[in-house]
Amino acid sequence: MIVDPLKDLPTLEDVEDAARRLRGVCVRTPLLRSDELDARIGAKVWIKPEMLQRTGSFKMRGAWNRICRIPEEARRRGVVAYSSGNHAQGVAESARLLGVPAWIVMPEDSPRAKIESTAARGAHIRLYDRIRESREAIAEELLQASGATLIRPFDDGWVMAGQGTAALEACMDLREAGATVASFICSASGGGLLAGCASALAELAPDARSFGAEPSGHDDLVRSLASGRRETNPPGVRSIADALMAPSPGELTFEVHQRHGVGAFSVEDDDLKAAMSLVFRTLRLVCEPGGAAGLAAVMRNAAYFAARGETLVILSGGNVDPTTFTEALQSS
Repeated sequence: MIVDPLKDLPTLEDVEDAARRLRGVCVRTPLLRSDELDARIGAKVWIKPEMLQRTGSFKMRGAWNRICRIPEEARRRGVVAYSSGNHAQGVAESARLLGVPAWIVMPEDSPRAKIESTAARGAHIRLYDRIRESREAIAEELLQASGATLIRPFDDGWVMAGQGTAALEACMDLREAGATVASFICSASGGGLLAGCASALAELAPDARSFGAEPSGHDDLVRSLASGRRETNPPGVRSIADALMAPSPGELTFEVHQRHGVGAFSVEDDDLKAAMSLVFRTLRLVCEPGGAAGLAAVMRNAAYFAARGETLVILSGGNVDPTTFTEALQSS
């Protein structure tokens, strides 16, 4: 079990403990399938739609699992987080439910809807410039001033364990359906969702291989797995997947990725738009660009995944602004 979340890596036991803490707070999202998608890929594809999760993404899972463990005395001093939007909303909502003050450091170019949603949950927002300012330095100033607890977006064992509950739920539903999967894939930024899910799947579905998907230009995980060390993306590279723009894999998350032999794919903006459009057309669900990365990678590499067998995909979020979503629908 995790004792020090900044050092200890999650196990299935930690994920199961997180699931107990999340019960009644987070949504147990279903598993979905689309005949059209299966035909396009050439194998069954199971979809776990985390846009149906509280706050519209998987991030609520890890945020709650971390914040609910803070001792009562420390909770009164609040929490600090940095995020482009989805972690921000998960932290803000968890803090609101627990009566904890929250300060969130967000890029000034974050989608307006994500900033407004975070603020509406009672969090104090500090905007910053991605190129000229350091979110970590700003967060440290807030921590020094308040004595609050930093809620890291991915490099925290309890956060990773919380995210891993998505895979735990999926495996339970797959077992009930009499199905098994050969591949698992989800979006990857700092890598917390991938790390938590890979940790659970290593024991629950040991024959399945886990993969991450990230946008071209932010393919730090692809390059890191190839080189064996954490690589960094060049500054200033843009993507419509605002949720997947971490500069490099996390230190702890990358250790988990290597331990469980994960793979990774990169996708283009057009791939993300095509996946968003297909999700809306076939499942009537709204997916944000970053949330669609896993499915985009499966669609782009259909022959590879079809040859492996059935695939489990997490659609990690649906917090997209109307303009971006409309462009995705019109592009396909």
